[in-house]
Amino acid sequence: MTTVTTTSTSGRHAAPTPGETPSAGAMAYPRHTFSLAKRSLIKMWRTPEALIDVTLQPIIFLLMFTYIFGGAIAGSSSDYLQFLLPGLLGQSIAMAGVALGQNLNADIEKGVFDRFRSLPIGRSVPLVGAVTADIARYFILCVVTLGFGMIMGFRIETNAAAAMAAVLLAIAFALCFCWISVFVGMKARTSGAVQGIMFLIVLPLSFASNTYVPTATMPSWLETFANVNPISQLVTTMRGLMIGGPVATSLMWTLVWMAILLVVFVPLALRAYRRRV
Repeated sequence: MTTVTTTSTSGRHAAPTPGETPSAGAMAYPRHTFSLAKRSLIKMWRTPEALIDVTLQPIIFLLMFTYIFGGAIAGSSSDYLQFLLPGLLGQSIAMAGVALGQNLNADIEKGVFDRFRSLPIGRSVPLVGAVTADIARYFILCVVTLGFGMIMGFRIETNAAAAMAAVLLAIAFALCFCWISVFVGMKARTSGAVQGIMFLIVLPLSFASNTYVPTATMPSWLETFANVNPISQLVTTMRGLMIGGPVATSLMWTLVWMAILLVVFVPLALRAYRRRV
């Protein structure tokens, strides 16, 4: 009995069959992820107006809060800027992930993810690729906020290594926090709804924290919430790294919150994605 084997005339490898070892697919996963991340970066480059939330928005927030509220809260705008900037950077880095959920939701509605399903790639690759590409947005946000803050008079009172550690921690936190936006993007019916839902989540966390004022000035019940707020823990760590102060406890809790966000929202987002597409 003659066994006939067939090969693809195109020379491409076929998608693995259920009985094949998954090792080849696992090895290709990073390559596929970075390919889709590159797609997102190209899309970002061609639509620079999509970067307003990480370029103009932090500048406007710095100007408004420093010069409108600085004198009333800290006695002078310069003193308040030293307190505000690390906190505003922590808040802005959390808000920057809102656009990710909106973009993913819009791509699903346009049928982009239907084309992804026809490709021999892992089901989670489009989501992970989009999250990976968002690193560029978070880096731009940090550079703009710190750069413009220094023009306004902000000064790092520790050292360059500590400040760089603060930036890297902020980006790492954003990569964990943005999975909330990914999950909402998979569940919401429209991209506009994603923005509304995410603002309902991010704004209370931002303002009920130590971003703008010390938590000791708050009512006791609100102070309790603010002290365990993940954004408060991140902001405390960043202030310690940039202008001095203890960081060990707040860093530990920041890392704990990052792990919780990943453990809870990555599976939820992937499950919602499978059901959506």
